[in-house]
Amino acid sequence: MLITISPGAPESTRSALLLAAAERGLAAQAMANGRGGEVVAIAGVLPALLGDLPGIDSIQAVHKPYMLASLEARASSVVDVGGVKIGGGAPVIMAGPCSIESRETLVDIARSVKAAGATMLRGGAFKPRSSPYSFQGLGVEGLRHLAAAREETGLPVVTEVMEPDQVEVVAAYADMLQVGSRNMANFPLLKRIGQCATPVLLKRGFSATLEELLMSAEYIMASGNPNVVLCERGIRGFDAAFRFNLDLNIVPAIREVSHLPVIVDPSHGTGRRSLVKRMAMAGLAAGADGLMVEVHPNPEQALSDGYQTITAVELAHIHRHGLALHEALAGLDDEVSDDTLTIDVPAPITAFRDETPVVLSA
Repeated sequence: MLITISPGAPESTRSALLLAAAERGLAAQAMANGRGGEVVAIAGVLPALLGDLPGIDSIQAVHKPYMLASLEARASSVVDVGGVKIGGGAPVIMAGPCSIESRETLVDIARSVKAAGATMLRGGAFKPRSSPYSFQGLGVEGLRHLAAAREETGLPVVTEVMEPDQVEVVAAYADMLQVGSRNMANFPLLKRIGQCATPVLLKRGFSATLEELLMSAEYIMASGNPNVVLCERGIRGFDAAFRFNLDLNIVPAIREVSHLPVIVDPSHGTGRRSLVKRMAMAGLAAGADGLMVEVHPNPEQALSDGYQTITAVELAHIHRHGLALHEALAGLDDEVSDDTLTIDVPAPITAFRDETPVVLSA
C-alpha cells in the first residue's frame, strides 16, 4: 500500500506507520514526494484505524508493484549529481571512453568532451565483457584516474559497479554509480547500492520489460536510495545489422507511469558509430533527460567498443543540435484543450468541381 503524508504533518505520524509495518513484519520505506510531504510504501496492508493519524492525506491499499518509482508516489524527480541536475531541464550529456585506458588519455578526453558540451564524464574502471579474453578494465587504478580527471575538469563522474563488495570503494571515487544492463537483475547489488546515498544510473537489461526495469529501480529505492536515473541502452532484436535496437518507445512510456528521469545511450543502443548522432537526436525528441555517449580521440584504437565510439568533434555537433531540438520541442507535452488551441479549417474547395459526365470513346 502507498500512504501519502501531508506537508506539515507531525513526525509521529511517519514513525507510527513505520512502527506498525515493522511490528507486522512488513517492509516499509518513506520518501519525500516532491510536494512538501512524504509517501510511505508498505509491502502489505495496515489496519484502517491508522488512517486517522494526523496528516494522512491519502491511502492506496492496492497499487502497482513499483510503489516508490511510480508517478503516484511523487512529482517528477530531479537527481543532483555533483551539482549537475538530471531531469526537468536542459538535457545532460555524459561522455567519455567505454574503458579507462590511462590517466593521461582520460584527462585529455575529459577536457575535450567538456569543451564539446558534456556535463558529466563517463568511463569504465570495471568492465563486464562477453569474452574472458577481452580487456576487463583497470579496476581501482581506473577509479583513481577518474578522480584525477574530475579534479582537472570539474566534471562529475559516473562509472559502473559490478559486485556488492565493490560498492563502497567505487562510491568513494564516483559521483554516480552505474548498474550495467547485465546487472539490472542483480538484486543483491541493487540492495547494496540502495544502502548508500550516491546517485544511481540504472541501465535497462537488453531483454527487460518496462515493468522489470522499474522493479529494479524499486529495489534500490526500497533499500533507501531515491536518487535513481533510468537509462535505455537498446534491446535484443533479430536483425544482425545492429548490435541492439534502441527502444525509444520506453522513454515517453516511462514518463506516463514513473517520476524517475530517463536518459538514452545511443552508442550501445546501435552499436554503430554512423548511427549515434541521429539516434541521439531521436532520443532527445522522445523526451529523454539526457544522453550517454562513448567518446575517444581515436575510436579505431580504443581498447573496447571502438566501432560505436565517436570523437569529441562529433559530440559537439550532437550537443549543438540537441540544444536546438530541446528548445524547439519545449511545451510539446503540455496539455491542450479546445479553449487553448485554435485551428483554422479552410472551407471546402468547390471551384474546380465538374459535374459533367465523362464519356470514354473506344
